[in-house]
Amino acid sequence: MTRLVLILLTAMLTALLASCSTNSHLVTGQTRPPVDPAQVRVYFTPPPGGFEEIAQLETSSGSFTYGEQNKMNSVITKLKAEAAKLGANGVLFIGTENSYGNSSIGVGAGGGNYGGSGFSSGGVGFSISPTQKFARGLAIYVPNPPPEAPAPATAPQPAPTPTK
Repeated sequence: MTRLVLILLTAMLTALLASCSTNSHLVTGQTRPPVDPAQVRVYFTPPPGGFEEIAQLETSSGSFTYGEQNKMNSVITKLKAEAAKLGANGVLFIGTENSYGNSSIGVGAGGGNYGGSGFSSGGVGFSISPTQKFARGLAIYVPNPPPEAPAPATAPQPAPTPTK
């Protein structure tokens, strides 16, 4: 009996974790061999020189990702990973949406009588659902990717003014 309970709890935990985050794609072009996700660049405007569309991508940050920057980092990382599986060297970012979670508290009580014995029970339940971030993008192949922009240099410090 204990083993069965352990198996059921493991299955429920696995299903819960699998439902926390979703990735999906719809192939609309020619896929290529997978690449390393670190090689996938994110474009917020179409890259110069054109591109080939490979797939439409959708993903979410997951139910247990907190903080707006962490949610954004999560969806960008997942878009790049999904594009890399399809052989894309770029993701044309389309946008994000937020889901709005809710919190609730439920209280219940009950009682009854069975065979001359009475019983009663009570319970309290909590549900906390933080917001998720959903993102969409296009997995693309850019034949001649433009060079990456150099990191911005720090502004030169002004020379001290001579004193009289």
